[in-house]
Formats: sequence, C-alpha cells, structure tokens
Amino acid sequence: MKKRYSLLLVSMIVLILAACSNETSEKEKEDDGKLKIMTTFYPMYEFTKNIAGDKADVELLIPSTIEPHDWEPTPKDIGNIQKADLFVYNSDDMETWVSDITASIDSSDVSVVEASKGIKLIEEDEEAEESEEEHEHEHEHSHQADPHVWLSPVLAQQEVQTITDALVKVDPDNKAYYETESSKYIEKLKALDEEYKTELKGITSNEFITQHTAFSYLAKEYGLVQVPIAGISPDEEPSAAKLAELKKFAEEHKINVIYFEELTSSKVAETLANELGADTEVLNALEGLSDEQQKAGEDYITVMEENLKQLKKSFFE
Repeated sequence: MKKRYSLLLVSMIVLILAACSNETSEKEKEDDGKLKIMTTFYPMYEFTKNIAGDKADVELLIPSTIEPHDWEPTPKDIGNIQKADLFVYNSDDMETWVSDITASIDSSDVSVVEASKGIKLIEEDEEAEESEEEHEHEHEHSHQADPHVWLSPVLAQQEVQTITDALVKVDPDNKAYYETESSKYIEKLKALDEEYKTELKGITSNEFITQHTAFSYLAKEYGLVQVPIAGISPDEEPSAAKLAELKKFAEEHKINVIYFEELTSSKVAETLANELGADTEVLNALEGLSDEQQKAGEDYITVMEENLKQLKKSFFE
C-alpha cells in the first residue's frame, strides 16, 4: 500500500504555510479577478477547463508525465491547494492522500469537490467475480474500489455536472456562463457515447486483455469484458501462473491484441504478447496528457476516439 501522509505532519505544514499562502492568494485574485482552481490530474483539469472557460485560472497539480497512482504532494503542493478557491479531485480511491490534506486546510478559503461523488464505484472483488465466469482470478490484493470512472463517457458527464455545481456554488455571479459551457461539453460527451455505441455494434467477441484494470467502467457501459493482467494498481506484477492462465485464455478466445498504457511499463504486456504471437497496442487511461500532446490538439475526446479505434482491433480483426 502507498504511504499516507500523517495528519499531524500535514497540519504542521499547512500552519506554516497558511499566513503567506492567504496573503499571496488575495494578491493573485486582485491581479486578474479570476477564480483560482487547482485540479489533480488530467481528466479533472480537462473537465474543469471546459466548464470554467475564461472565467477562471485552472491549474494541474500532478505533472502529466507522472503516474497519478504513485504521486504524493509536497509542502509546496499543499500550499498551492490552500491558495485556490476550488480544489477538484476524482476520488479518495485515486488520490489517496486527499483526505489528510482536506482535513487540514482552511475550508473557509478553499472549496473541495470530489468529482466522482454520487457514482457507485466498482469494488475490486466485483471485477474479479465478473471475470470468474471466463477464468479463475487470483485475489492477491486488499479490498479496493476502482477509481477510473472518467473512462466511461457516460460517467464523465456526471463528473462534469458535479464540477459545474461546485463552480456555481463558489462563483454564483457566473452561473449562467458555467452552465452554458458545461452543457456544450456534455453534448460532446454524449456524441462520444453515441460513437462508441455505434462503432461497437455487431462485434463478434467482447473480451479484451489489458495490462492494468483501468477500463472496467468503459467495458461495463458497452457490454465488453476486460480481462486484466494486473489489478487496479499499475505496479502489480503478475505471477508466472497468472501469465500462463492468461495465455491459455487468450488462445481459447483467439485474442490477438494485448493492451498497455502510456504512463506504465509495457514489459508485462509484451511478455504475454510474445508468448501468443499477438500485437501490443496502447489504450490510454488519460491519467496524463503531455504538453506536446495537448499542443498537437489532443484532448479527452480525441484520445477516447483513438481508444475506440484500438479496441475495435480486438473485436473486428
């Protein structure tokens, strides 16, 4: 399990930073009059930016080159959260350090929104049960909920609405603007959902093998079966027995593509693919999108469309 910040340590850091943070915050707000919004990782940043438009300065806390599962905040990061008007994160199961931070910051200065609030998370045990009909799953890790809700275009709409409501609460004067921009973006997500439904009609198989259990919500939404090599944590290393089991499963189901993610090592996926004579392809979990990718015009919508294109290789070819 990851290390957790002790509440005492976090409290001390916040107390040390509080005076200068509040002073700086007031100065920044006076400079341009815009809201300061801190978001944890890429989907939270992308969703918030599309709602806030030019009415707020939206910043990304976790660098896009770092796997968010592995990241922990520094004292400077905690100070930046304290300086914000709104702090947006996905869930306590993704950003495991948030509960300690939010228990210590001054909530009268910064509002906090959990974007996945109200969404029923899939438990790791449930994911195991779903795949047991096809193959035996090894229970090697402790009870955990799957936080990857943003990878369902339908649940992404719900997250956008939750962020919108939080923005309106913090800045009611711009309510109409936020709601208009939010509606525009939700329409794009609805179109993405329709694209998935249309493109996945008539598939002759529905199983796909991923290196990391990140696509459960997407699979559930479109009647697919994700067969993961590892669990929710991308750092998991499967046993030789598990790889042998997956090889047998892939051969029986004629699976010829093994998927991995950009921010994680492809080593395990390549090992299995070599055993099978299969191809490896990227399924992007959108946990980070580099500056270069964003400058090239890539965003949540375009990456999810590329994911659809890659997924179809498992079902139609």
